[in-house]
Amino acid sequence: MEDHLLGWLRTLDEDRLARILANRPDAIAAPWPRRLDTLAQRLGNGFAVMETLQRLPLPCLQLAEAALAMRAPTAAQLAAFVDAPADEVNRWLAHLYDHALAWPGDDGVIHLAEGVARWWAAPLGLGEPLDHYLNSWTISNDALRALARNLGLPAQGHKRRTIARVAETLGDAARIKALTSGAPAGTAELLNRFAWEGPALPVDGGRFVTPGTPEKWCADHGLLFRPSWHMAEIPREVAICLRGPGYHPPFLSAAPEVATIPVDPEEVDHLMTLAAPHVVERCAALLDNTSKTPLPLLKTGGVGVREVRRVAKETGCDEDETRLLLEICAVARLLAWDEAAGGLVPTERFDRWRLDEGSARLRVLLSAWWRMERSSLRKIDGKYGTVLGDEPAGDAVARVRRSVLSVLAGLPAGAAFGDRDSLIASVHWHAPLIDRRLLLDCAPPVVDEARLLGLVANDALTDLGRALAGLTARPGDENDEVVPVVEHDPVLVEVSTRALASVRRSALFGPDLTAVVTGPPSAELAALLDRVAERESRGAASVWRFTAESVRRALDRGYDPGELLDELAAVGAIPQPLEYLVRDTARRHGEVTVTTVGCVIQAGDPSLLAEIAAHRRLGRLGLRLLAPTVLVSAAGAERTLSALREAGYSPVPVSDTGEITIHRVRAAALAERQEPDNGKLILLPGGQVAELPELRELRDLDALEAPAHLLTEPPPDPQEHARRLIAASRAEAGKSGRTWAIIGRMATRLPTAQQSLLGFVVDRGVRAGITLTDGLTATISHGELKGGALDAWCEEAGDYLEFPLAEIVEVRGAF
Repeated sequence: MEDHLLGWLRTLDEDRLARILANRPDAIAAPWPRRLDTLAQRLGNGFAVMETLQRLPLPCLQLAEAALAMRAPTAAQLAAFVDAPADEVNRWLAHLYDHALAWPGDDGVIHLAEGVARWWAAPLGLGEPLDHYLNSWTISNDALRALARNLGLPAQGHKRRTIARVAETLGDAARIKALTSGAPAGTAELLNRFAWEGPALPVDGGRFVTPGTPEKWCADHGLLFRPSWHMAEIPREVAICLRGPGYHPPFLSAAPEVATIPVDPEEVDHLMTLAAPHVVERCAALLDNTSKTPLPLLKTGGVGVREVRRVAKETGCDEDETRLLLEICAVARLLAWDEAAGGLVPTERFDRWRLDEGSARLRVLLSAWWRMERSSLRKIDGKYGTVLGDEPAGDAVARVRRSVLSVLAGLPAGAAFGDRDSLIASVHWHAPLIDRRLLLDCAPPVVDEARLLGLVANDALTDLGRALAGLTARPGDENDEVVPVVEHDPVLVEVSTRALASVRRSALFGPDLTAVVTGPPSAELAALLDRVAERESRGAASVWRFTAESVRRALDRGYDPGELLDELAAVGAIPQPLEYLVRDTARRHGEVTVTTVGCVIQAGDPSLLAEIAAHRRLGRLGLRLLAPTVLVSAAGAERTLSALREAGYSPVPVSDTGEITIHRVRAAALAERQEPDNGKLILLPGGQVAELPELRELRDLDALEAPAHLLTEPPPDPQEHARRLIAASRAEAGKSGRTWAIIGRMATRLPTAQQSLLGFVVDRGVRAGITLTDGLTATISHGELKGGALDAWCEEAGDYLEFPLAEIVEVRGAF
């Protein structure tokens, strides 16, 4: 099949080849191919073909399935078979051609990629072709001649000619009709059942050997074949003839129309500018909350409902918003598992994220949602799934999300979808290989999630949603560390900046101890006011109220009253009552102190305790004398006991009840006292974890910032690469056989066997390891000869490099 594809690729012009490269990013991924035979091998890869099929709309799949059911189909025959205008069929066939899933031969016969045939075990519910049964080793020459005689055909001649005669007869509807007119009673019903409900059905094997039964008559005339005693199958051509001339496979060339209602674009845009800042602000609040109180996980994995509700209450989010943002933060690697903390805590990436500008923070969240392989608001049997729990559907959920937004992006401006049923029908047309039950379950929650993120408003896609749906870059997988191509998309950057342009960075402070923000507050302003005041309302205008308790809470977190007033003054004019409240609360703050002590040391002899308190070797314990017979230590009881014993004293531990508690310490208990690992584990949905390096190993600022800005080498431009492939194909014809001569003349340091292996790197693109004279080693493939150098893909460099042939001292196989 690759030979047919390669022959077709050689006939293409630059524009058609460029369209194929643009539609098949798998074919142009690094190391990008430099020859048409390598390209044909990639395009024919079964996994890549099936992945491409999932991105095609319904008409392409219907035509591919219909073509699989036909013998040597042409475009005209295919149009007649599906009963559709030739122009419509040719238009969708061209779509298949542009994805290299099908291509026309020189005789006009449509060839399909091998991976396409694997998708349908029984296309259109039809069985194997007659050739499959007639060429089977289970049919002897005598049985084949007997079948020909039963059909009234001459049995003379070799096997191939007999098979051709039988296939021609059983593929003619008129002959089958005439043949079955004299069949036993019940034959027509039996064959119709196989034709419409088959191709394989369970049968009573005894009836196939009993004379006079419809089953034996059908088997004797080649209308049914029995691969096993209790199973029978009907050949493809026979089933099509029995379905009759009025049968046509389904072909829906146009997408179902989505019911729409008019909507005010200005209102949609306004709602987007309210929702987008809110997402960034609430995400920061949620992560700040987890930094104070780590989020524990259930034993079965995921975050429990009680914890979700607690976080929602403490951060002012609703439960749906909390579920969504927790999962987005985990995918964005802003939230991860920490063994020492015993729960989910913000990562170092969050520290970088919160210092970035608002639009960049928003894009990180949207990029994570775009590739997230779960639906946070999906209900199963009326219940939400566990947050960050396992999701069996996986990437299919991400495909539902992208398909829904793509359909919404196709609606005209100023229109919103009127009902979800028509929306789901249109999504199914655009992505027919998504499980229909999953689509029905996930499409409505996807719209709800998009509404919370500011991508949908009043059931219409916002500009932010259109920018996300229009991304041309590969979105990446949920487990990808970073997806900078998506986050740095220029259209998304422009729209996200505009979505956050209306945020307010100042507040109106009133004499009634309130702060009013007339519009969406910036994340920094909201965080400041949340620290020092109680939020009373949110929406078009947000209101905070200052109280003695809220100001004391800020002071408890280490704020100096002067520092606090300076920060508030930077965002608005402070009225006198608010200044009085802060200073009065600060004056009373600290009237009562609470000191943490590690343990208490008691003795009946005051002079002994005075001696211990003055002992130089015990100074590291932070000992303080509270009373003549009471001494406190800043260290814990075990550490204090050990230090006193080392200093020559004989202390004993005492419980809270005053009883002496001396006991043996087992080896297992000693092991448990070891310091826990301070490294962090990234929690991946589905229970997977990935370890992060410890913070002390990342002292260098560049090391901290590198992952967030790591940009992979982009693939070549499809148009330019198509031009290069065509030029290379033309040049290749004139230099056949020159590879070995050039390598033999220039690579003089290599023995003959290694020269041959290097030739395979050039002519067949194989992978090999080389060593140069200076000791440099490289793993190469996809080579080309340029004068006295080998231009090949270097895996270590991630690019094509030139290696002088004269300096290659060793070539070895790389597997």
